[in-house]
Amino acid sequence: MSTELEMLVEQARSQFSQSTTPAALEDAKARFLGKSGRITELMKGMAQLSVEEKKSRGAAINQAKQAIERALQERRQALSDAELAAQLKAEALDVTLPGRRRLPGGLHPVSRTMERIEQIFGSMGFDVADGPEIESDWHSFTSLNNPPNHPARSMQDTFYVDLQDESGLHYNLRPHTSPMQVRYARQHVRKYQAVVDAGGALPEVRVIAPGRTYRVDSDATHSPMFHQCEGLWLGENVSFKDLKYVFTNFCKAFFEQEDLVLRFRPSFFPFTEPSAEIDIQFASGPLAGRWLEVAGSGQVHPTVVANMGLDPEKYIGFAFGMGPDRLTMLRYGVNDLRLFFDGDIRFLSQFQ
Repeated sequence: MSTELEMLVEQARSQFSQSTTPAALEDAKARFLGKSGRITELMKGMAQLSVEEKKSRGAAINQAKQAIERALQERRQALSDAELAAQLKAEALDVTLPGRRRLPGGLHPVSRTMERIEQIFGSMGFDVADGPEIESDWHSFTSLNNPPNHPARSMQDTFYVDLQDESGLHYNLRPHTSPMQVRYARQHVRKYQAVVDAGGALPEVRVIAPGRTYRVDSDATHSPMFHQCEGLWLGENVSFKDLKYVFTNFCKAFFEQEDLVLRFRPSFFPFTEPSAEIDIQFASGPLAGRWLEVAGSGQVHPTVVANMGLDPEKYIGFAFGMGPDRLTMLRYGVNDLRLFFDGDIRFLSQFQ
């Protein structure tokens, strides 16, 4: 190989080594091996040589071309290795760290509370009703004796949905589970009447309706989505005495404290008359001595009984409504409702 060709190979190697990216390397390659490259120009210049000179000159140029191609391939491999090394460094794993365990799942604390409520009231003979979370205006308010101008019907307090049926009823995300009391009774009214027609005693309506509810509210003790559990007991001679007995036994069983004290404060609800707020007082623990509101209750209004498809002259009884979220906060000593719905595994795992 002539000195000229050796210098050409060295120039190629030098420029290849100075190329720090694949694109720059391809540009350098074009200067030597491209259609207008140095090697191509040398090959074109052999046209004026004799046959013998072409053989020797061609062999030398071909040898130089192969040397340049080897240098090019070596630089390509070097750039590829460097890129791989950088990627491995960026994605490096510390194999000495312990692996991540798949921890067992568990029930959400509010779900535990809901199950506990159903179990306790189930032991008292209450059925459990479940129903739609998108509810008609009639079931949410009218059937429960709420007047047309009641604030709860306002869109600022209730989530209304863009839906209206053929009869003109509007729909909303239910603000409470009380509609299920009406739905449950209307679903069973024929069965109740059949018992009476057959000469049997007046059947009782005894049901709780736990589930999700929605209101335009959000702070440390309120959430736009929350849970409620409504209860209903109707019969021939169901009184406030039965309400006090049932709810007192429930609270003692739920909190596992026999020294709980309950207080019934006069209040007002459109669907009950008379009505009362229910407060509890713990005898021990961090909340000892404080009165805490846990439920609303009252004797079911005759209009509501009639909307259930039952005879208000025969059926009398009580209804109550409580918040499982608040009961969960009291049971576990949590002071911010939002913690239950933030999805923080560190917080939720404490209850497993």
